[in-house]
Amino acid sequence: MDSEIIITSPPRSSPNILVTGTPGTGKTTTSELIALAAGLEKVTVGELVKERSLHDGYNEEFDTFWLNEDKVVDEMEDMLAGGGMCVDFHTCGMFPERWFDLVVVLRADTDKIYDRLEKRGYKQNKVQENIECEIMQVVLEEAQESYQPEIVMELASNTVEQMEANVEKVAAFVEEFRRTHTQ
Repeated sequence: MDSEIIITSPPRSSPNILVTGTPGTGKTTTSELIALAAGLEKVTVGELVKERSLHDGYNEEFDTFWLNEDKVVDEMEDMLAGGGMCVDFHTCGMFPERWFDLVVVLRADTDKIYDRLEKRGYKQNKVQENIECEIMQVVLEEAQESYQPEIVMELASNTVEQMEANVEKVAAFVEEFRRTHTQ
């Protein structure tokens, strides 16, 4: 008889939130503010990759590391098991669906993204690639394909006012999650 192994997460009293989007949409700032407002611990996957060598070398052309998805997932598994985490990363399909209770996809106008990436000193080919990704809705579509539709929240992130409103929405979700998941 074939048996199927089903991995389940233990019940969490505090949610895990993924904040994702094309580089330049405001993920880092928004996730920092969400973590502060909602009392979550913040994990920036890009920093984790660098600090713990969760990569397979460096891509000079795009000025970035070659991500080793297996190493990243293995490293983060225990981190997320108990809940209460706000994760910031520019992609989402590699993460197990069971990890997240809410996936926030930040979107921004391409002129905003362009300006933000230029200020960071991104190479022109990297700026162009990210602009094209935003136009083609790559991250949004990846989130919609990887997670249940009811947990994917698409939010505009062009202005400080939008960012503040986004933080309030997510903090309200966290509060409601805790209220309904407290034992």
